Amino acid sequence: MPKENEDSSDQGKYKKNLKTITMTKFLKAVLLTALFVGTTDIVSAFITVYIKSGKFPDKMFNYIAAGLLGIPAAINGGTAIQLLGLFIHYFIAFSFTLFFFLVFRKIKFLAFNKYLIGMLYAVFVNLTMDLILKLTPLPRGQFKFAESFIGWITLGVIFGIPIAYNTYKYYGIQKTPV
Repeated sequence: MPKENEDSSDQGKYKKNLKTITMTKFLKAVLLTALFVGTTDIVSAFITVYIKSGKFPDKMFNYIAAGLLGIPAAINGGTAIQLLGLFIHYFIAFSFTLFFFLVFRKIKFLAFNKYLIGMLYAVFVNLTMDLILKLTPLPRGQFKFAESFIGWITLGVIFGIPIAYNTYKYYGIQKTPV
C-alpha cells in the first residue's frame, strides 16, 4: 500500500510529464492555422482544376510530388507518391504560416490592417512559390496578369487573410484600422 507522500509525488511526476508533452500555445496556433489554410488551398485547387477541365484531378498530389521527383517518376507513382505530395503541400502551408507568425512581431507595419496585409501576404506567397517552382522540373506556363490577379484574390481569401487573422488573434491585436 503506497504511503501518502509517495502518492502525491507520483502525481507531481505525472503533472510534470504531462507539461512536457503538451503543445505550446504558439505551436498550436501555427499548426491549426497551417492545417486550415493548407486544406482550403488544396480544396480550392481541386475545384479550380475540375471547373477548368471537367475532370476530377486524381493526380494532383502526384503533380505536387513531381516538383521534387520529376514528372515521369511522380505521375506513374502510387499511394506513397501521393502521400509525399500531400506532405509537401502541408509542409509548404506550415512553412509560410510559421514565417508570418515569426516575422509579425519584428516588422511593425504588418500590424496595420489584417485584411490588407493578408491579401498582400498571399501575393508574396504566390510570387515566392513561382520563384521556387522555377527551380523544379515542372513546366511553367506563360504569365497572364488576369489569371494571376484572380489567383491572388483567391489565395488572399483562403490563405493570406486566415493567416493574418489568426496571427493578430494570437498576438492580441484587437483593432484593425480602416
